[in-house]
Amino acid sequence: MAAELDNLDPAPPPNNNNGPWDPPDPRAWGDPKIFECSRIKALADERDAVQKKTFTKWVNAHLARAACRVGDLYSDLRDGFVLTRLLEVLSGETLPKPTRGRMRIHSLENVDKALQFLKEQRVHLENVGSHDIVDGNHRLTLGLIWTIILRFQIQVIKIKTEDNRETRSAKDALLLWCQMKTAGYPEVNIQNFTTSWRDGLAFNALIHRHRPDLIDFHKLTKSNATYNLQQAFNTAEQHLGLSKLLDPEDVNMEDPDEKSIITYVVSFYHYFSKMKALAVEGKRIGKVLDQVMEIAAITARYEALAAELLAWIHHTITIITNQKFANSLTGVQQQLQAFTAFCTLEKPVKFQEKGNLEVLLFTIQSKLRATNRKLYVPSEGKSISDINKAWTCLEKAEHEREVALRNELIRQEKLELLAQRFDHKAIMRETWLNENQRLVSQDNFGYDLPAVEAAMKKHEAIEADISSYQERIQVVVELALEMESEGYYDTRRIGAQKDNILRQWALLTELVRARRARLEQNLALQKIFQEMVYMIDWMEEMQVLLVSKDLGKHLLEVEDLLQKHGLLEADISAQTERVQALNAAALKFSELEGYQPCDPQIICNRVNHVQTCLEELEELAAKRRKELEDSRQLWTFFQEMEEAEAWIREKEKILAAKTCGRDLSSVMTLTNKHKTMLGELGNRRALLHQTMKKGEKILAKKSFSSVGIQEKMREVCLRWKKLEEVTGLHQQRLEDALNFFQFSAETDDLVAWLQDTYRIVSSDDFGHDDYSSQALLRKHRAVVDEVEKHRAAVLSLRKQLALLAPDHRQGVDIQIRVVEVEQLYGEVAEVAVLRTQWLQDALAVYRMFSEVHACEVWVDEKEQWLEKMEVPEELDEVEVVQHRFESLDQEMNSVMGRILDVNQVVQQLVDGGHPSSDEVRSCQDHLNSRWNRVVELVENKKSQLSSVLKIQNFLLECSEMKAQVREKRKAIEATQSGGSDLGGVLALQRRLSTMEAALVVLEPRLVELQQEGEALAAAHPDRALEILLPFEEISEEWDNLKRALQGCEDTLTIAGRLQQFIQDLDNFLGWLVKTQAAVGSEEVPDSLAEAERLLNVHVALKEEINGYEEDYAKIQAASELLALEEMEVPYLSLQQWLQKLDAGWGKLLQSWEMRREVLVQSHIFHLFLRDVQQCQNSLYNQETTLAHAELPDTVEGVTKALKKHKDFTTTLELNLQKVQLVLQAGESLRRQRNLHSDRVAEAMEGLRAKSQRNHQLAQEWTRRLQDHLELQRFLQDCEQVSRRQSQVDRLYVSLKDLVEERKVKLEQQYWLYQLNREVDELEHWIAEKEVVAGSPELGQDFEHVTLLQEKFLEFASETGSVGQERIAAVNQMVDELIDYGHTDAATIAEWKDGVNEAWADLLELMETRAQMLAASHELHKFFNDCKEVLGQIEEKRQRLPELAARAAQLRTLYAGDNAEAIAGREQEVLRAWKELLAACEECRLHVASVADKIRFVGTVRDLLAWMDGVLHQMGAGEKPRDVSSVELLMNDHQSLKTEMEARAKNVATCLELGKTLILSKSPAADEIKSHMEKLLAKKKEMTEKWDKHWEWLQQMREVHQFAQEAVVADAWLTAQEPLLKSQELGSSVDEVEQLIRRHEAFRKAAAAWEERFSSLRRLTTIEKLKAEQNKQPPTPLLTRKFLGEAPGGPDPRRPEPRVAYVRHELRPERLQPKLDRVQAPATDGGPPEPPPFWYRSRSRYRSGAALRAGTGAGLLGLAPFPSQFPPLM
Repeated sequence: MAAELDNLDPAPPPNNNNGPWDPPDPRAWGDPKIFECSRIKALADERDAVQKKTFTKWVNAHLARAACRVGDLYSDLRDGFVLTRLLEVLSGETLPKPTRGRMRIHSLENVDKALQFLKEQRVHLENVGSHDIVDGNHRLTLGLIWTIILRFQIQVIKIKTEDNRETRSAKDALLLWCQMKTAGYPEVNIQNFTTSWRDGLAFNALIHRHRPDLIDFHKLTKSNATYNLQQAFNTAEQHLGLSKLLDPEDVNMEDPDEKSIITYVVSFYHYFSKMKALAVEGKRIGKVLDQVMEIAAITARYEALAAELLAWIHHTITIITNQKFANSLTGVQQQLQAFTAFCTLEKPVKFQEKGNLEVLLFTIQSKLRATNRKLYVPSEGKSISDINKAWTCLEKAEHEREVALRNELIRQEKLELLAQRFDHKAIMRETWLNENQRLVSQDNFGYDLPAVEAAMKKHEAIEADISSYQERIQVVVELALEMESEGYYDTRRIGAQKDNILRQWALLTELVRARRARLEQNLALQKIFQEMVYMIDWMEEMQVLLVSKDLGKHLLEVEDLLQKHGLLEADISAQTERVQALNAAALKFSELEGYQPCDPQIICNRVNHVQTCLEELEELAAKRRKELEDSRQLWTFFQEMEEAEAWIREKEKILAAKTCGRDLSSVMTLTNKHKTMLGELGNRRALLHQTMKKGEKILAKKSFSSVGIQEKMREVCLRWKKLEEVTGLHQQRLEDALNFFQFSAETDDLVAWLQDTYRIVSSDDFGHDDYSSQALLRKHRAVVDEVEKHRAAVLSLRKQLALLAPDHRQGVDIQIRVVEVEQLYGEVAEVAVLRTQWLQDALAVYRMFSEVHACEVWVDEKEQWLEKMEVPEELDEVEVVQHRFESLDQEMNSVMGRILDVNQVVQQLVDGGHPSSDEVRSCQDHLNSRWNRVVELVENKKSQLSSVLKIQNFLLECSEMKAQVREKRKAIEATQSGGSDLGGVLALQRRLSTMEAALVVLEPRLVELQQEGEALAAAHPDRALEILLPFEEISEEWDNLKRALQGCEDTLTIAGRLQQFIQDLDNFLGWLVKTQAAVGSEEVPDSLAEAERLLNVHVALKEEINGYEEDYAKIQAASELLALEEMEVPYLSLQQWLQKLDAGWGKLLQSWEMRREVLVQSHIFHLFLRDVQQCQNSLYNQETTLAHAELPDTVEGVTKALKKHKDFTTTLELNLQKVQLVLQAGESLRRQRNLHSDRVAEAMEGLRAKSQRNHQLAQEWTRRLQDHLELQRFLQDCEQVSRRQSQVDRLYVSLKDLVEERKVKLEQQYWLYQLNREVDELEHWIAEKEVVAGSPELGQDFEHVTLLQEKFLEFASETGSVGQERIAAVNQMVDELIDYGHTDAATIAEWKDGVNEAWADLLELMETRAQMLAASHELHKFFNDCKEVLGQIEEKRQRLPELAARAAQLRTLYAGDNAEAIAGREQEVLRAWKELLAACEECRLHVASVADKIRFVGTVRDLLAWMDGVLHQMGAGEKPRDVSSVELLMNDHQSLKTEMEARAKNVATCLELGKTLILSKSPAADEIKSHMEKLLAKKKEMTEKWDKHWEWLQQMREVHQFAQEAVVADAWLTAQEPLLKSQELGSSVDEVEQLIRRHEAFRKAAAAWEERFSSLRRLTTIEKLKAEQNKQPPTPLLTRKFLGEAPGGPDPRRPEPRVAYVRHELRPERLQPKLDRVQAPATDGGPPEPPPFWYRSRSRYRSGAALRAGTGAGLLGLAPFPSQFPPLM
């Protein structure tokens, strides 16, 4: 919101003398000069608006530090407050506090203070007065802000030039700084503060020079000025914290405002200058602090390490002195091992830390000595001697711990031998239980039915074995019970072990039971799978029958095939139910929760497969039926005309009957028959149409007599039209009858439903309790909903009746039926509403009875309690009973609500005329009477309790009231003697006021007590005396109190009048004393900030004194008033206080003036000290610079040093001017006799001496530099004379070479551009020609294509000649440039290749176009010739009848030889015509045969390509790395099988087509036969490869399953190897026994692992196949050859496979088989080689006997078991 306010220009006041004004329309002025003046005025106002916005943002940016803000620059500066705060923030000084008030005179005074401060700061204000700012003069207000910006922001910028030592200030200095910072940036040329900044690049260059990480300057363009400005402004605001004083539209204009831009650029200057100064200061301070921080860090490290070591020593002593040992052998051994580890591992590390501490302390002392600092003394208790003492104590405790541990170990070993017998038996039982648990936990049931049945038999054997082992378990339990009875110390462990064995036994029995259940599920599932296999086999047999191509040779045969197909479809439909049952049974296993005998996805896949096979079978059956139907229609075609005519006659007879049915079923039957007939009519229409076309063709050929055919066709057409008319009429009659009978049926159904509903809603069953009534109500509501739903049906009866035919609609019976339905529906609806009300009443009654019962139970309970309760007399007991009654009230309120609800329900039932109203009313009366009795009992008890409580409370309050009244009376009597002086009067007045207020509170309470006592006495006459006697005593005390209070009223009146005056006087005197102490403070400020603070506080005191001046006058007037009233006042004391008041007031004013003078002098003095300190810092820096200056060794260095020293001397002179100003200020302070004149003189003297010394040093260094410069120049001139000559010669030669090189490059570039232009033009020309050559137009007829071919030949000839010339020219130019060695030869070659390729593409496109036009020409020519031949044939065919008629006429006219000759010629013509027809038929058959051959070859090609893809997919699969990847490959392989089965139909169809072509003696029979053989061979190859690959995948799954199990065993073997490889035989009896026990444990574990090793030793399928191939018995794996070798030995051409044996540290992430194959042979098309990892693993697991032998050898002291196996090669 603040940013929006900054960007808005507030509207000027209406009466402003110089506010903005709208420029007038130039057309309204006749003079152009007036328009020009208005235009200038508008531009000036626009500039003022920009300045105002910029200055407002600048002011707000600085006022943000003072929590202040400007909305309108012109109006917010009028009162002077904001202007004062702005000057304070900019100058860092405190201005006089603004005058309070909002009048004009106050605003003028405040603005005058601000302007006076500016004048003190030597700011020249021309024609700017306070009244201008207060009046809101726009121009002068902007001028004032600009003057402030110049003084506090721009005036401090001064930069000296290097040439003439001219000092540039303000605007020129800022412009020079901008030019220096933006030098080198492209398109940035800052010459002014207006147009040079319009494109925004200058702002971005300034930011990029100091913060290149914020802006990517090279991406900016001069044309996008608005974006550049916006980016610069946003970056400065977001990352630099600079306020956004300008907007892009303020700068991107014709004439930007200079002042606004300068104001914004100044903020950049100050920010970057401050950033540079902070960086330099940080580097200087960092070097000083590094050494201090390093020593401090080392010291802290020593302290921390020493404390940590001492803490560790004390903690360790505390731990090892603890003589509490574990109560077991293992625990003591672990403690001994931990102690040994401490002595050998932890303690040496700490001893080394102790030594490191000594070294660290020595390092600290050495560094401190090197820096001449005080040596470091460690804190108390952390010295080296303290650490040594603690270490000695640690060693002593360590020795004692070792002795105690050895003794405890001997004792525990003796105790442990007693439990070995139990442990031995328990371990055997646990091992057996674990192995059997593992055995029964494995669900390796197999994947087919025989395997699962074998697993079931094996499980039954396991169950028999487990049941016989129960006696052994009982023996262990009895042994444990015996040990527990003997009191063995570790009975808890024994009991836990026994419980563990029993728990494992129970777990084993449970696992056996669960495994049997899982086996049974697997068995059932496998049986289902077997049934599915049988079904799939049956479906495959049926598919063979359904894919037969025998469709019959005549109509009877087709009918026979259709009958057979119907039987097949019946079989399929019969088997469909069986398939659905199998699928449903299988899917139940996929929906089981918990254990699932098979993966649900596999079950679903099999179900889907069976279902897919069934659907495919059904599709084949449908397809077969369709083919047979088509064949029957083909054979039926020859008798269609006769059948059509017979069918029409038959249908006419049927339609002649005008019956429309007697009821709905007969109408529906007739309608269905009519629809069937309409379907047949449509089918017959299509057949008749086809037959008519065939008849028309016969008529067109004129082979037969056309009179009979046309007559027959005309007769059939007429009959057909008549049949359609009769059919339409019959359909309309059937629809009318159907609508009528449907309406009647719907009406009957509605009547039946209404009658049933009426019986339901008129039932007298309303339930026997709440639940039953609610259930009946829910059912009834459902019935009501149904009734409401049928309302629309009842209402629509009239509409349906209106839609009936007139003869049906006007019947009286149907109209009466509709009226009866409406009446019956109304009765049902009415009865339903009544039943709803009855059910609701019954539900309310039952709920009411339930609520009444609950209430009566509560009433019984409370009645018993109230009757037994007695009211106590003691107050404490009464309160307890009262609390009980309060809780009873809450319960009664709750119960009363329930009773009211019951009454409300009863009233509703009675008002509604419920049949059980009397019973309900009696129940209500009984409940109300019980409730009233309880209420009456409660009220009686509460009344008694209240009476007792009131009496007790009344007596208690009476005693309290009596004590209070007596206490008040005594207090009043005590105050009567304390009013002898003013202080006593004041105290008495305050005390009596308090007492009076207390009495006013007590009096109403006293009246209430009297009334309460009288009421209690009247209510309890027997205790009236006891009640009234205490109140009489209170009345007496109250009267005494009244009399005592009346005596003090006169004194209280006088004190009330005097109180205000004394209080005012007292407050004023207190303030006066406090203010005098503050004004009289002698605190002298120690710093400038302290002086400013004290001065501000002093000014605030003056304002406070002025505020209390009115209170002083009031006190004087009040004292005179008291004297006039002639009160009894201690006048003398009052006069003394007033005299002191006058004296204190005068002294206060005098002290304030004196204190002000002191503070002003101190403030001026500290200002002087600040300037002195700044000058001294500057002088110290100059002195440091001069002291560290060194003489350079080169002329350039000396020159730079001189320039740098010139800048330094310039700065020195500027600082000298500042020093002179400071010295002048000091002289002024001395002349004014400042309080600190001595310190001022001392500071001036030191400053003057240091300044003169620096000036002398600078002059001396200047002389030295000049002398050194002359020396270096002389030396340099001597060395460079000869060098310069040689350089000139070399440069001249180089220049000539560069000229030649430049000439060559320019020539190359010229020819390159020439070539580029030629190539572009040629490519464009080729593209145009490609458009013509690529035209898809091939002609519409023979003449059109001939025309196109002629035009294209002309185009091709012209294009070829012209293009070849241009291509040759370009190629020649390219070759010349490449031979010449052009630098861009690669690019030129690419251009050449591109042009040649484009030309070749054009030629190819032209050739293709020519071929297509030639083919189109041939095609259209063939069509044209065919058309001509057909015309000739048609002409001849039409002339044949005429020729036959003429021949007949001639035979009759010319009998004899002429007649025979005529007949012979006629027969010759007919024979030629028949030969022509035969030739046409032969040609048609040849074309059909060729088309079939082409289709066959295309199908074969597609199938072969698909088979090649399948073979490649089977041969290019990845090598599986684990079981999951093998299963994934198997699923993919099965999907290939499914695809192959799906494609088998296409293959069979293709082969059938080939056979047909061969049988038809096609000319290409040999080619077709070869294609068929190739297809069959490829199919066989694909099937065999699929089978091989499937077998290989199964073997790989077995291998990887073995490898997965082998990894676990390998991990166990690797973990046991260190035990067998160990050379340690023990150095004592204890250690030997420990090693023996460890080895026994290993032997037990090895025995447990023997079964796994046995399973791993069994040969896999691959090994068995390998052994069979080699025809030798299987041998151990270590002596076998690698699996990839051929049976005859390794192939010398094939690289030798190598398998390295790498020992890995087995970790959980490495429990997967890993391949370490360096090289492995790959067979083409065969399955990939199995991973070699399992060879190594298997060799180790088959060496179990050797492992045990090695173990025994180790025990006998023989050579240990080898740690590594030899690599397999």
